[in-house]
Amino acid sequence: MTLLGPAEIRQLAAQLNVRPTKALGQNFLHDANTIRRIVRAAELEPGETVLEIGPGLGSLTLGLLAAGHPVVAVEVDATLADALPATIAERLPAAQLTVLNADALRLAEVPGAPSALVANLPYNVAVPVVLHLLEVVPSLQRGLVMVQAEVADRLAAAPGSKVYGVPSVKVAWYAAATRAGAVPASVFWPAPNVESGLVRLLRRPPPVTSASRAQVFAAVDAAFAQRRKTLRAALAGWAGSAAAAEQALHAAGIDPQARGETLDVNQFARLAENRPRTR
Repeated sequence: MTLLGPAEIRQLAAQLNVRPTKALGQNFLHDANTIRRIVRAAELEPGETVLEIGPGLGSLTLGLLAAGHPVVAVEVDATLADALPATIAERLPAAQLTVLNADALRLAEVPGAPSALVANLPYNVAVPVVLHLLEVVPSLQRGLVMVQAEVADRLAAAPGSKVYGVPSVKVAWYAAATRAGAVPASVFWPAPNVESGLVRLLRRPPPVTSASRAQVFAAVDAAFAQRRKTLRAALAGWAGSAAAAEQALHAAGIDPQARGETLDVNQFARLAENRPRTR
């Protein structure tokens, strides 16, 4: 069998003296049906090169390679990174695999120009990793990431939703995000104490705006820092005063009594364009 099951996962971990740690968000997939479902749900083009973050012991990596996709795998754990090529070679000798022992949050570039991101992301850094990769790997055109179910809901939330917030808006700058299914805790070793969710990403152009991404994101951060307040009040520090915030909101065509969770990324871009200049 090409894919790794529960017994193979534990055997590999024992051979490598690996004990999964919460610090690295290590929960290894061991269910073949779930792996195949993830590969199908990624909706990859034939032969498309995939970027995988946190391959761990190689479960999802094998699933992607077995489906005919070259994989660039980024693994922060040196022991796992060193062992992965041998694990793959034993089961898929002709597979096209590149392994980088690196922190995904520190990547400046990725070899092979992967056009798809498919990954079981560590829960504690999932949102920063997604945002960073969309920024520094412009070749990425699509993705399917597995994250904590609550985070999946936030990434895919639309304006007006109770869970709509900073991650929702910032991801929307780069891509359309939609929920693509749920994953139970039972398919992992060790089993996490929360459920997981799949999020599909499809790259799209950022809003047409004279404001920079950093300026737009600063407006987003300010609007949600005090999300129970009206935008007039929440943006007072960002604009210099509540009166200046109201002026910027009016100029952007936004009701000053609205709240941040009602604005989409394009409205935040207009708001950033109209931020008062400081002398």
